[in-house]
Amino acid sequence: MTTPHSRLTTDDSRLTTGVDLHTHSTWSDGLLSPTALVGEAASRGVRVLALTDHDTVAGIPEAREAGERLGVEIVPGVELSTSLGTGGEIHLLGYFVDIDDAALLDRLAGYARARADRMERMIARLRRVGAPVDPDRVREIAGHGTVGRPHLGRALVEAGYAADLTDAFDRFIGGGRPAYVPRPRVDPADAIALVRAAGGVPVLAHPFSVGGVESVLDRLAPAGLAGMEVDYGEYSPEDRETLRRIATRRGLIATGGSDYHGPDSRAARELGSAPVPMSAVEALREAASGVVK
Repeated sequence: MTTPHSRLTTDDSRLTTGVDLHTHSTWSDGLLSPTALVGEAASRGVRVLALTDHDTVAGIPEAREAGERLGVEIVPGVELSTSLGTGGEIHLLGYFVDIDDAALLDRLAGYARARADRMERMIARLRRVGAPVDPDRVREIAGHGTVGRPHLGRALVEAGYAADLTDAFDRFIGGGRPAYVPRPRVDPADAIALVRAAGGVPVLAHPFSVGGVESVLDRLAPAGLAGMEVDYGEYSPEDRETLRRIATRRGLIATGGSDYHGPDSRAARELGSAPVPMSAVEALREAASGVVK
C-alpha cells in the first residue's frame, strides 16, 4: 500500500530487471503457486527472486525446487505485519531467514491462528451488515495459505456484494469500514528481533505507507532495522531518490521489489518491474552472514 502521490506515473512499469525482492504466492495472498511464480520470473529475466509471503515461509521449499530447475536464485523471505499502536500498520520484510528455525515457525503459527480468529470476526460483522459470505468459501479461496483480507474480498466479489477487490475494501473491509477488525498488535521491535534471531535481515517495506518515515525509522533503527525498500514497485523515480537519500544518511541497505501478487494486480507491481540492483542482494547477503544465531 502506498500514498497516492507516490504511485508510479511513467510508462516504464512493465520493464523487467534481474532482481525482485518482494513477491507473494498462494501461500499468502498471491495468485500464483511458488512454482508458477518462479516460472513467471524466469520468463521475464528475473534471476534473483525473494518470496516474501505474509507470516509464512511454507512456500520457500517449493520455490527453491523450481528455482534450481529454472536458474533462479531464491532468497528466503517473509513479510510481517506490525504496529506501533498508533493505528497504522508497519510491514517488515525478513531476508535470508532460516526457514527451519523453531522459534520463527512457532511465532508464525501463532500469527496464523490470530489471522483465522480475525477472519471469523470480520465474517460475523459482514453478516450483521447484510453482506454474508460463506466461511468455507473464504478458506477455499485462501487454499493452503495464510488467510487474509484479500481472500475475504474475493469472496465478497463472488457473492455479488462488491464489484472488485478495491470496492470490497472501500465498502466493507478496509480500515474504518463496517466489517474491519484490527489485527492483533505485533510490536515492530519484536518482529525485528524475531527476524534477526532466525539469521535474517530486517527491512522496512513500502516506507511511505507508514506515515512519517523519519519518525518510524527513529524508532526502528535502534531496534536493529537493517534496510528499507527504496526501489518499490509503485514509487516514482522522485520518491525513490528521496528514500535513497534517507537510507544513505542512516546507513540502511536500500532494497526494493515489485510487491507482485499476480497477473490481475496493478501495472506498477508487475513482476521484475522495480529497478533493484544486484548490489542490494549482495548487501543483504553480507548482512545475513554477519548475523549470529
